[in-house]
Amino acid sequence: MKQPKRAMAPFPSVLLQRLLEEQQQQQPGLLLHLLKLLSIFFLSILFLGRLSRIWSKKTSLPPSPPKFPFIGNLHQLGDLLHHSLRDLSQKYGPIMLLHFGHSPVLVISSAEMAKEVMKNQDTVFRNRPTLTAAQVLFYKCQSIGFAPYGEYWKQVRKICVTDLLGVKRVQSFMFIREEETDFFIKNISESCSQQSPINLSDMLLTLTNDILSRCNLGMRPENIDGNRRIGKLSREVMHLLGAFCFGDLFPCLRWMDVLTGLTRRLKRTSQEVDALLDSIINEHVIKRENQNQNSQDFVDILLHVQKENKLNVDINKDHIKAIMMDVFIGGTDTTATVIEWAMAELVKNPNTMKKVQAEVRQIVGNTMKVKEEDIQQMEYLKCVIKEALRLHPPGPLLVPRESVTSTQIEGYTIPPKTRVYINAWAIHRDPMKWDKAEEFIPERFSESSVDFKGQDFELVPFGSGRRICPGMSFGIAVVELALANLLYWFDWELPNGELKEMLDMSESFGFTANKKIPLHLLPSHYVA
Repeated sequence: MKQPKRAMAPFPSVLLQRLLEEQQQQQPGLLLHLLKLLSIFFLSILFLGRLSRIWSKKTSLPPSPPKFPFIGNLHQLGDLLHHSLRDLSQKYGPIMLLHFGHSPVLVISSAEMAKEVMKNQDTVFRNRPTLTAAQVLFYKCQSIGFAPYGEYWKQVRKICVTDLLGVKRVQSFMFIREEETDFFIKNISESCSQQSPINLSDMLLTLTNDILSRCNLGMRPENIDGNRRIGKLSREVMHLLGAFCFGDLFPCLRWMDVLTGLTRRLKRTSQEVDALLDSIINEHVIKRENQNQNSQDFVDILLHVQKENKLNVDINKDHIKAIMMDVFIGGTDTTATVIEWAMAELVKNPNTMKKVQAEVRQIVGNTMKVKEEDIQQMEYLKCVIKEALRLHPPGPLLVPRESVTSTQIEGYTIPPKTRVYINAWAIHRDPMKWDKAEEFIPERFSESSVDFKGQDFELVPFGSGRRICPGMSFGIAVVELALANLLYWFDWELPNGELKEMLDMSESFGFTANKKIPLHLLPSHYVA
């Protein structure tokens, strides 16, 4: 079995600890001096911590754990940031102020506080912080997801909602979803005949990659570069977005990103992405000139918008590439992750698996074809997807926001330029909102009107307000069709006689919360 890549050490405390251990091994005579320095250091911390608490009370800042000078609260965080923040919030409350190095960070861990940020004060928290990786990889943050609030963002979001990812456009891509899903099912069928387990995690990523490539770029990945390089680049971009960056938290230590290799990786990946997107755009331009007609993929739509120049802002080639990358990155890994977790939970809960399979197979019947219109009748399947999104939101921490001005929440003062992390993972597991919050129970949605579309703040996997994910409808359409096909055509078991209790459900560290151990399953053909 292929071992997953080891996650990057997320915080500098780990690096400092290793450096200290190496120093003690090489020069043990320094130990006494080191102990003296540490004593002075910790006494200083106690004194500064007391001053900090006095200052917080005077200025009515939100509750905050004691912090160290310079590094702030980084020492209190582990590899899985959303887990660490939930643990801290259970002690300090659903609205909590931390410091990640130089940056003040507001952490929101309840539905009520999330509503305050994303609805009641959406105009105050409408901005995005400037992050190094987004600056480099998304053409100075010119994408929909990372662009600062302003006229440019409003115009490109309008394009996205009306022309790229609107309801009619999503419906027009139905034949692509069905063709690629059929191809995906045929590949699994070949494994059935060989009675061999499959790496479902990898196959799902290939499926979503192929669908997004055809919708976004007008062709399958192997027809673009012959070796699926675009899929590899998208995964590298997702990893870099979640990597630790000294410059974002300690501006004076930006040079450390050169030593860790992050700067080099960002530059190399950016150059590769830029060259690939350039070639795709040039190919589309030539095709449009020769054929004198418009196709329906995203690149052609964006080129048409650029040519018509009907917007209040100019759209140049870099803007097009940033939007292309945003759509691709936002819809590939996250969509595959939702299906991956849904299948993992169903394997661990065989009675639920049988119940949803019975519904899918009864509705599809003997037509031997899962159609998207059939899925509208699959109420329990939709409950399964909601429950998977509740327990395993693909982005457990919503893309951070930033306060534009000073404001008040629950009587606490929130300074301007404060980063805001909304811990969707913690909100979705709040025992005050959900009965048996840690268990996979799709039936909880059978008699509930709670949905994930941004109006119910106890379930916000796609966010809410003006910064809600514009690709929600597109992503859900892919998830529903793929999952319905997997459940209709095959029965599923763990390979090598493994018990469901042995299935590892731990998460990996990154921008999205994938399974740490890829999902390997043994499919067998369903016999009616």
